[in-house]
Parts: sequence; C-alpha cells; structure tokens
Amino acid sequence: MSISRREEVKQGMLVAIVLKEDQRSGELTEGIVQSLLTKSNFHPHGIKVKLEDGSVGRVQKILED
Repeated sequence: MSISRREEVKQGMLVAIVLKEDQRSGELTEGIVQSLLTKSNFHPHGIKVKLEDGSVGRVQKILED
C-alpha cells in the first residue's frame, strides 16, 4: 500500500520506495528521504521522492520517522 499524502512524508525519514524499473516486480528499495519530488498534496500511486543515494521512486512504506 503506497503512501499517497504528501504530509505523511518528511525529509530525513527512512522509507521503502518502488523504483520505476521495479514497479512490475514490486521490489522495494530502502533509504533516507533527501527531497520530495511530488508537488501535489495527493498522488494515488504514492509520493515520489529522491533518496540520499540518488534513487528516485514512490513511497510504499514508512519504516521509521
């Protein structure tokens, strides 16, 4: 289940994202949020973020605040 509201995701959080190339398999990538890329308050497929390692994807789970 994706995190669809921007207010739920903050810079510095540990999250699990799905990368564009992993959308079919559903494989998740963990990392720390560097920046939020989704500008709207809501996105049905999840909020797009950039992780500190440069990975970009949509948040599926918040692992830690």
